Amino acid sequence: MAPRTRTSGSSTASGSARPAADGGPTVIALANQKGGVAKTTSVASIGAALAELGQRVLLVDLDPQACLTFSLGVDPDTVERSIHDVLTGSAEIGDVVVTSEEGVDLVPSAIDLAGAEAMLLPRPGREYVLRSALEGVDTAYDVVLLDCSPSLGVLTLNALTAADALIIPMPCEMLSHRGVGQLLDTVADVQKILNRDLEVWGILPTLFDGRSNHAREVLADVGERYDLPVLEPPIPKTVRFAEAPAVGRSILATARTSKGAQAYRDVATALLSRL
Repeated sequence: MAPRTRTSGSSTASGSARPAADGGPTVIALANQKGGVAKTTSVASIGAALAELGQRVLLVDLDPQACLTFSLGVDPDTVERSIHDVLTGSAEIGDVVVTSEEGVDLVPSAIDLAGAEAMLLPRPGREYVLRSALEGVDTAYDVVLLDCSPSLGVLTLNALTAADALIIPMPCEMLSHRGVGQLLDTVADVQKILNRDLEVWGILPTLFDGRSNHAREVLADVGERYDLPVLEPPIPKTVRFAEAPAVGRSILATARTSKGAQAYRDVATALLSRL
């Protein structure tokens, strides 16, 4: 199947988003090859916040660890069909979608996704498999959020090739700078070769401790260092985020009035104008 046709547009970090040529959803990948950056939390929380704003949202779990799947109350060990089946051609996306209590739909993951990368490697056009699969949901959703695995392998390349936009979650600590440059190098290659319309919407600061001078310094430095927008507000560090997956919900459901929940609502509201 040919890659989805898109309108032409800038692949720079600035500028407004443009809808797919067929009027389909805006596809946003959240990626960072470093683990523990609140990527999955951000996908679940932004998705729930966009659903509160009336958007039809699909979340796709592209991590074999299936943390997003678990976080939304789906047991990865009992999933009969998952994104693995979609990527290997044995199912369509519509066949594996499940509905969560957050008001969003989910394409779940399972441990067998770990073998999908090896299965895709010899396949011609392997980077376009997810993009082609998403053609089947073009009229069903307003936005698709892709939760990428913490690597720069074939699964993440599929996400970047399928996406209209990239958001990079990054904790406000200096060590988290390591690897962002490598990710941006990969993004540049994707823009040149696979998806010239991919835009970097910016860095999403996470795990932010406003009492820490170091965190404030990193926050002030990160946008200038990478010449990228910094999404606001920064997501505060709070134990509420760790509590939410235990009950299979996002922080917007488990701690609705918390600073963390409100921060994600503010980020989602800012993103809404670009969808």
